[in-house]
Amino acid sequence: MHALFDLYYEGGSRAVFERDLADKCHVIELHDAGQLRGFSTLALFTIEQQGRPVRGIFSGDTIVHHENWGEQALARCFCQFAGSVKAQAPEVPLVWLLISKGHRTYRYLHLFARRYVPAIGVPTQPADAALLDALCQHRFGAAYDPLRGVVRLDAAVATRLRPRWCDLRENLRQQPEVGFFLERNPHFAQGEELACLCELEPANLRSFALRAFRQGLQP
Repeated sequence: MHALFDLYYEGGSRAVFERDLADKCHVIELHDAGQLRGFSTLALFTIEQQGRPVRGIFSGDTIVHHENWGEQALARCFCQFAGSVKAQAPEVPLVWLLISKGHRTYRYLHLFARRYVPAIGVPTQPADAALLDALCQHRFGAAYDPLRGVVRLDAAVATRLRPRWCDLRENLRQQPEVGFFLERNPHFAQGEELACLCELEPANLRSFALRAFRQGLQP
């Protein structure tokens, strides 16, 4: 896992990677012909918000080998997993907390969900902002900047995309969601991560994400 991680990120030693992994409770792995081609580390947690519980899934390190970009196996597995978590407590809101170092990760929100924050052209509602702040402060403490909506970890543990993966062609910059991500997280190349939030429930999910989520809801 660390060898795959190291292809795309710099600043993360094996020891730092393993400490971060130890903080997670689940890992989704993508294999092809017996080789690890991608993975996503996940943590589950619960906070109290306005007197009620809210369950969260936090996506940690998430990598897919560039030769497998465009495949959705890892994403479908995440949505099925999310459905199984929702099935454990159907009456409790379940949200996805995602911090994004790059535009590729951020753009998954549009593929998955009808409503998420922050989103282009959609003002973030106060209740959503308060929930995102509460979740991020729970997970990251002082590393979260609520005014800018980004997470910047201490230099000793922060990782950043390798320059090869930070270079954006002009045609990409012209895409609305990419431009919005760059506007909200201009220092992504230095390792800052945009904090994002999405509710995981059927009415908010799209196409393949909804189908996989419903599969996870089944006993």
